[in-house]
Amino acid sequence: MATEGGGKEMNEIKTQFTTREGLYKLLPHSEYSRPNRVPFNSQGSNPVRVSFVNLNDQSGNGDRLCFNVGRELYFYIYKGVRKAADLSKPIDKRIYKGTQPTCHDFSHLTATAESVSLLVGFSAGQVQLIDPIKKETSKLFNEEMASSWRA
Repeated sequence: MATEGGGKEMNEIKTQFTTREGLYKLLPHSEYSRPNRVPFNSQGSNPVRVSFVNLNDQSGNGDRLCFNVGRELYFYIYKGVRKAADLSKPIDKRIYKGTQPTCHDFSHLTATAESVSLLVGFSAGQVQLIDPIKKETSKLFNEEMASSWRA
């Protein structure tokens, strides 16, 4: 076993260390198991947007978080910055094939613990109204924009 100058044994397990390549650190499961990453695209970057809403439910966990990564849209319970969300268990996850989400926002006026309206804008001009709690898709606006945009 390795010893330090005073003859002490080094049984300590390191949680992080630095090399010339960078900093390496032990990640908690919630950070390590985050959703699939979008591969690097040298022609442009995929913007990530985040939206928050408070549903004022009885449990005290009324905050919800929505974010997009590339063509994927995720909806989670948000417990604050000190307690990480379990990223392996989203409330709702959607993967879009023809276009990707570029913006989204919740309707704070109509949000309840049972239902919340989320408006999602896409790169081809469509706008979709969804309810991630009920896992319903209500309406798709500007659907004709996608076909004329590709022409």
